[in-house]
Amino acid sequence: MNNDIVPAFDDEKNKDVSLRLQKLEQVEGGLLVYVTGYVDLYNSDFFRRCLGKIIEAGFVKLVIDMSKTNYISSTAVGAFVNLLKIVKPLNGDVVLQQIQPKPYEVLELLGFSQFFIIKENLNESVDYLVGHLEPPQFPRVFACPVCSKRLKASKAGRFRCSECKTILTIDEATRVKLG
Repeated sequence: MNNDIVPAFDDEKNKDVSLRLQKLEQVEGGLLVYVTGYVDLYNSDFFRRCLGKIIEAGFVKLVIDMSKTNYISSTAVGAFVNLLKIVKPLNGDVVLQQIQPKPYEVLELLGFSQFFIIKENLNESVDYLVGHLEPPQFPRVFACPVCSKRLKASKAGRFRCSECKTILTIDEATRVKLG
């Protein structure tokens, strides 16, 4: 079934993680990727190759369903960051959906929970990708990606965390970045 969507996708298997693909008909270049199992140092190369095949097939608007992903390591987070860096210039995006507590904790501990679009269900994910959501609004309450202190931004711009003094930037879409 996956090979019907992305040629040669199922040629390689991994016992610890599996990916199932489903086209998002309502999103041009959209694909839903169900990730089952866990992604760690030992299978992250397999995971990256699978994501690469997806992009090569022309899918750049991705929803990664993590409802059956019980663990991710920092190398998996690196794979997601790399994926985002590749698809953004291609007018694509990545939405993580239904993240389980342990994987979310890893994202949060590494300071990346604020950098990814995270949605609760497929409807919210698709709405985000097709742009039917209202634009993000200020004021925005968020956790500092370094020290986790709860902060409030009243407008876009640069500011310093009151706890750890890290310089942060928040853009018009309310995305928080270091520096």
